[in-house]
Amino acid sequence: MPELPEVEVTRLSFADRIAGADIVSARLGKPLRWSLGVPVQHLMGRRVLGVRRRGKYLLVDLDEGLLLLHLGMSGSLSFAKQLPPAGVHDHFEMVTSRGVLRLNDPRRFGAVVFAQDEHDPVAVKLLGHLGMEPLSEDFEASRFHEGLKLRKAAIKQVLLAGDVVVGVGNIYASEALFLAGIRPTLSAARLSRPRADRLRAAVRDVLQRAVDTGGSTLKDFSNAHGEGGYFQLQANVYGRAGEPCRVCTTPVRMIRQGQRATFYCTVCQPR
Repeated sequence: MPELPEVEVTRLSFADRIAGADIVSARLGKPLRWSLGVPVQHLMGRRVLGVRRRGKYLLVDLDEGLLLLHLGMSGSLSFAKQLPPAGVHDHFEMVTSRGVLRLNDPRRFGAVVFAQDEHDPVAVKLLGHLGMEPLSEDFEASRFHEGLKLRKAAIKQVLLAGDVVVGVGNIYASEALFLAGIRPTLSAARLSRPRADRLRAAVRDVLQRAVDTGGSTLKDFSNAHGEGGYFQLQANVYGRAGEPCRVCTTPVRMIRQGQRATFYCTVCQPR
């Protein structure tokens, strides 16, 4: 699943190129997770002002309205002056004066939703529950620790939930907990302020490095240029079960938490 770094990498790969473009036409394919909410012709004639990100949503600001794009489990965006004819898994296409934006989503868990603005009930339903942005000034140490203190669940699960801090997906949660020296099964409420501060710093470090290396391509993720990411090649623990820890050489352990694989080192993350 594309996580925050992959979504941010996607945004960076086309945001400057589409800004200022006029929408010439738009097309929908098979139904996605949520409906567009307006007739697709409603987009024609509007201008793209810019592209922002909130969590794992891309927010395409229009001169009238807002498009919320989610890549789901397997989606990817392409943007180019010209693209090949749409294929069976291409379920949204927007032709603009600066190029064609296309969503390819084999599993159709992604979405393209129109809202009048971020106060529209549709947008509030999708964005209103999201936690702090980890790569922004909004990610305050005191608020992070206070949020953790209210949660008795395992810290790995709290990071994935997205209501305390948003966008820390499965790969990056394992990596951040390793850097912070925190065992993923520890109750979030038991983290002291100093340990929460270390975890906050680790989350920011891991996510920024992932953005800088183009995200993680485990199966088929690519940005709007069609380029894959390389963060997975420098992972300390994720996907390395049974391999020696890069720090202490103890075999990396894998367990299941909430049906997701968790990787950690029993020595470097003692508690």
